[in-house]
Amino acid sequence: MTQDSSSSRRDWRDMFAVPPVIRQVFAKFPLSTYTANALPTRSPTHRDQHTLYTWTTETEVSTDKASFNPTCLKWQTYLLFQGISFRSQPSNNHASPSGSLPFLLPATSPTPIASSKLEHWANTHSTTKSPSSDTQSSRQDVYTSLLEHAVRRAWLYLLYLDPDNFDHVAKRLYVTPSSTNTFVALAISYQLRDAATQELLKTTPVVKAQDILDEAVDALSALSTLLGGDTWFFGQATPTLFDASVFAYTHLLLDEDMGWRNNPLAERLLATFQNLVNHRNHILSEYYSS
Repeated sequence: MTQDSSSSRRDWRDMFAVPPVIRQVFAKFPLSTYTANALPTRSPTHRDQHTLYTWTTETEVSTDKASFNPTCLKWQTYLLFQGISFRSQPSNNHASPSGSLPFLLPATSPTPIASSKLEHWANTHSTTKSPSSDTQSSRQDVYTSLLEHAVRRAWLYLLYLDPDNFDHVAKRLYVTPSSTNTFVALAISYQLRDAATQELLKTTPVVKAQDILDEAVDALSALSTLLGGDTWFFGQATPTLFDASVFAYTHLLLDEDMGWRNNPLAERLLATFQNLVNHRNHILSEYYSS
């Protein structure tokens, strides 16, 4: 091996060598592996209780009222169906370990339960004599699809794309609590409306309000026919996750506290689908404080 070759290899190794000064720094302050992001700073002090992090307000928490967000309300209601005692805590998607709400922090574990795992967790911790169990079938999948697509699309349009509703409902619930800075509020408003628009455009080339609302009315009609004169959907003796899913929309559409300015779906519910209104009122009176 020539001297030039040895020198070249040494120079190559020296390129990746740690300078003495840096080695001295790391000798005093060695590298550490930090744990994952902590839970929100407003994590509950009542660690003897399960805590459900949802879109809600401090006032709603103090009075055990329903969440103003359909997804959060669905799981909030299902936990109540299962007889599980918990307290609600205001939160937002940025504070969620999974990036979305709700999530549950069990009293007996530091590991949060994401919404995708809440049904299994609730079923295994149920205190009801006859825990409700949703056996998925092709028939139920069809109605779930109606609810989560047609009704949800109408919800997105009414809340975010109807100008009056956005100004008087969405801004108050989602924008103002996030920031009082005018420019930040404008940015959040744009993001919310744009996200709703993009979601609606996934299934249609153009957002047409009347078509979206008509499809939702058809879906509500199918749900009304399905419920018929029964207390719970699919003739169950006890309420199931599907009942909670329907309630999450019917309640919020009918809830005067939401402050709707333009809500044709509520008008159709009250005028045409009385059994769905009764279903909502039954759950509201049985599981939520007035």
